[in-house]
Amino acid sequence: MAEYAGWLLDIYDDRRAGAALWLLGDDGERRCFTQHFPVTFYAAGNSARLRELWRWLEEQPQPLVLSRDERRDLFEPKPVPVLAVEASTPARQEELFKAVSRVFPDLTWYDSDLGLPLRHAARWNTFPLARLRLEASPQGIVQELEVQSSPWEIDPPPAPLRILQMEPDDDPAHALPKSLYLRWQGGDCLLKLEPRRPLLVNLTAILQRLNPDLLLTTWGDTWLLPWLIQQTETLNLPLPLSRDPDRTPLYRAERSYIAYGQVVHRGQQVMLYGRWHLDCYNAVLYSDYDLEGVLETARVTSQPVQQAARLSPGSGISSMQIVTALRGDILVPWRKQQVEQPRTALDLLHADQGGLVYQPICGLHANVAELDFVSMYPSIMAHFNISPETNGDINAKPGLIPRTLSPLLDKRIELKKQIAALPPGDPRRKLFKARTTAHKWLLVTCFGYLGYKNARFGRIEAHQDVTAWSRECLILAKEAAEDAGFTILHMYVDGLWVQRPDGSPPGDLQPLLDEITARTGLPVGLDGVYRWVAFLPSRVDSRVPVPNRYFGVFEDGTIKVRGIEARRHDSPPWISGVQMHVLEILARAPTAADLPAYTARAQAFVEMELRRLYNGRVPVEELVLRQKMSRLVSEYRTPSPAARAAAQLEAAGKPPLRAGQYVRFVYTRGKPGVRAWDLHERPDPRTLDLVRYAELLRRAVESVLGSMPVVKQGIFPAELNFTGVIRSSNRVNTSAITVSAHS
Repeated sequence: MAEYAGWLLDIYDDRRAGAALWLLGDDGERRCFTQHFPVTFYAAGNSARLRELWRWLEEQPQPLVLSRDERRDLFEPKPVPVLAVEASTPARQEELFKAVSRVFPDLTWYDSDLGLPLRHAARWNTFPLARLRLEASPQGIVQELEVQSSPWEIDPPPAPLRILQMEPDDDPAHALPKSLYLRWQGGDCLLKLEPRRPLLVNLTAILQRLNPDLLLTTWGDTWLLPWLIQQTETLNLPLPLSRDPDRTPLYRAERSYIAYGQVVHRGQQVMLYGRWHLDCYNAVLYSDYDLEGVLETARVTSQPVQQAARLSPGSGISSMQIVTALRGDILVPWRKQQVEQPRTALDLLHADQGGLVYQPICGLHANVAELDFVSMYPSIMAHFNISPETNGDINAKPGLIPRTLSPLLDKRIELKKQIAALPPGDPRRKLFKARTTAHKWLLVTCFGYLGYKNARFGRIEAHQDVTAWSRECLILAKEAAEDAGFTILHMYVDGLWVQRPDGSPPGDLQPLLDEITARTGLPVGLDGVYRWVAFLPSRVDSRVPVPNRYFGVFEDGTIKVRGIEARRHDSPPWISGVQMHVLEILARAPTAADLPAYTARAQAFVEMELRRLYNGRVPVEELVLRQKMSRLVSEYRTPSPAARAAAQLEAAGKPPLRAGQYVRFVYTRGKPGVRAWDLHERPDPRTLDLVRYAELLRRAVESVLGSMPVVKQGIFPAELNFTGVIRSSNRVNTSAITVSAHS
């Protein structure tokens, strides 16, 4: 018997033993252990059918342990009589359930489709990168296991991960890459993709020498790893992508689906065993919180790192709820059995009103404070004990949802406190911010999952209770602010913007924050005090305000924008860049009263940028739009610009784009009006529709300067008005337009 200590790197099913655990040892070694891990699932139904099931199971070749039991279903008032079926390994349980559910589709199944990592987390308190101490036999079979850390630690010691970055030299959607850049701590190299045999030999040698824990790639899921695996099969040369020699990489097909009214596309996924693979371009929210956010999501949800990176925050919340249920001996339904009870239209009108929105007072306002409830909806669930089984009874035993969310809320609040206390240059600020961002996405999603029709522990009445409390708490906050002498300029679901009636600085706001917390029971914070903030009207009707379309500058010069072009993913980089630079110029104004002088400077800058466009000095790649396909090209009745660009790609032999995928293009003169960016040849700069881009710039600039004190007649002088500056193509200096080699 030997003892080992280190970090849990990976866990997956082992057909013979039960579970395979990879340990990143304190001694620097990476070892794989196996652990006996029988699993149990349950069936409920009438007694006759359960007896038939028992007899059917006794006839199966694999050994099973059968027993009668009573377990708690969250949606039932009393324990449910069930037949418990224990299989020797998770793999055998999965095979058995696929067969038995086809034979007995009328029974209700519980704990039947749960992944091994979640079961293991519920039983042993494990999670990715948990500190472990274990004892194992000479054959590597775990005899004892102790977890020595918690996912709720604020600043856990970092695991000594070995990371190998792999990046092709070109976007495979545009052209076949020719080289592969490799980078690791202390070294880098460039491998040519042709000839392929030396490539595979050299890559194998690098993998064996470095023995990385993580392959961090770009286009790794959607092109690089599938291409490498195809070459190994063609040339019959093994490539040790996975550490486990007995397991081939796991493929998951691409798919499109609708979430919160948006079409989402998930590219093909390639996951490894004993080693992680993350594709930066195919990982959900990687651009928001980087690798540290992925690791934090895995810690708190107990999902394997490779899954935590690729699955939605909703799946993370569902995993957390499942682990909480298993630890509390609560049955996890295979499929949701409960449906919403019939209600009249009047009932729905009263119950399902959503969050409270107070239309903003449009225009420019000085010295405005923005107050935000801290994770309002999750805080409501935890504070008011809202869960499917509690019916919002604050005096009842804490429900499943509050028990799941409370430690996550506490950790996020503590991290935000520490961020505020750290000096600006402290490297921990970046790490802590990445973790709080990961928490934010999980907490934002938990409310939607409470009302999601397919959520295992969802219940629409509980979902509506949350919004009812949110409306009540926001009204209480409004009353507290008004009692303190403030004017309310805007309220939006979980925040409010307040100002002194005379426009003077708001002063010390801590007494107001304390009063709001006392009245609502919820934590509230000061997002900041604006030097000035502008609430914008609708483009269609200037008399109608838009609740989530505004921009402003805080006292420290930080700019906040919502709902304008700089926040839109489909804006060309040049448009977003000009708009943000205009805001940066305005942000230099010490007070709102000084804005006219800075508005003039912003106007001059925009005039210069318009001349750059007119003279062909804006690089073409800065004019590329990126828009999402809402359906297949063939399904468009009137093709949008994005659909026309996608049709060009298909005509050139590119794979058809699916719903939810993005297409890049530029606007061109004449028909069809667009040119796909990822065609083999870049667009001819002489064909660009500069009038269209000038119009886009006008809209973006007017969004900002339209609320500012104007120092000229109109935003621009007549000789540079947007509709007249580019009258014909023969006036455009296209010879100066450049196209870069890479997008």
